[in-house]
Amino acid sequence: MREVAFIKQNKEKWLEVEAILSEQQRISPDQMADNYIQLLGDLSFSQTYYPKSNTTVYLNFLVSQIYQKIYKTKRVDKNRFSFFFTEEVPMLLYKHRKVIYFAFILFFFFMVIGALSAHYQPSYARATLGDEYINMTLDNIEKGDPMAVYKSGGNWSSFIAITVNNIRVAFDAYLYALSAGILTFFIAMKNGIMVGVFQYFCYQAGALQASLRAIWLHGAMEIFSIVIATAAGFVLALSVLIPKTFSRILSFKIGFRESFYIFLATLPFFIAAGFIEGFITRYYYDMPLVLNIIIILGTLSVISYYFLIYPIIKHYKSK
Repeated sequence: MREVAFIKQNKEKWLEVEAILSEQQRISPDQMADNYIQLLGDLSFSQTYYPKSNTTVYLNFLVSQIYQKIYKTKRVDKNRFSFFFTEEVPMLLYKHRKVIYFAFILFFFFMVIGALSAHYQPSYARATLGDEYINMTLDNIEKGDPMAVYKSGGNWSSFIAITVNNIRVAFDAYLYALSAGILTFFIAMKNGIMVGVFQYFCYQAGALQASLRAIWLHGAMEIFSIVIATAAGFVLALSVLIPKTFSRILSFKIGFRESFYIFLATLPFFIAAGFIEGFITRYYYDMPLVLNIIIILGTLSVISYYFLIYPIIKHYKSK
C-alpha cells in the first residue's frame, strides 16, 4: 500500500486519538486500550513499509502518549453501567452506523419480498408460517379475536419465556456471524420474510388492523432489537472478512469487543418488549385505539432515538 493511501485510510482514526489525548473526546479505558492496540498495528505497518517516514514518527508519538494516558487512568467512571450505555455504546453505534443502516434496509427489503410472495403465491403463507399457526389464526379470526394467541399463558410465565426466546434468537443472529456472516444474512432474510408474510396474510384475512394493534405493541422494540443484533453480527463478520491494516486476529478481537457491546445494549429493550408482550399485548383489543398508537409510537421513538439518533448527537457534541 502506498503511504498516501495508508494515511488517507487511517487519518480519521488518528485524529480521533488526538482528540482523546487533548481530552476533547471522552471514552472508556476499554475503548482507549482498543485504540492503543489499533495504533500499535498501524505503527508496526508503518515501521515495516515506511521506516524513515514522518508518518512513523507521528504514530510513534501517538502510541507513547496514549500509553501514558491509559496507565494514568486508574478507574473508568464512578458509574460504569451508565457510562456503558450513555458513552461507550453510542460511540460504537456511530462508528458502525452504515452497517446498522444496511441491516435495516435488508430487513425491510425481505419484508416486502415476503408480502409480495404471499400475494402472488397463495400457498406461500402456509409454507412459511406452518399450517398449524395459520389454522389457529383463522379460527381466532372467526371467533372475533384474531390475535387471541397473545392471551394464552400467565403474565409472568409469558414474559419470562418470551424474553428468553427473543434473546436466544438475537444471540443466534449475532453468533452465526462466525460463518463469515452468511448465516446471519439468512436469519435476517427469514425474519424479514416472516413479518412480511404474516402481515399480508392478516390483510387478506381482514385482520390487518388487529394484527398491527397487537404485534407492534411489543414488536416495535422486539423486531428493532433483533435487527440491531443482526447488525452486530455483521460488524463481527466484517472484522474477519475486511481486517484493513490489522492482522486478521487483531481485527477479530476488536470487532468481537465492539459488536458484543452493541449486542449487549439490546438486552434492556428485549426485556421491555417481553414485559409488554406478557402483560400488555393481551389487552390489545380492549384498550382504546389511541392508547395502542401511543404505546407503539412511544416505544418505537425511544428505541429509534437511542440506536439511531442519540449516537449522531453524541458524535457532534464530542467534536
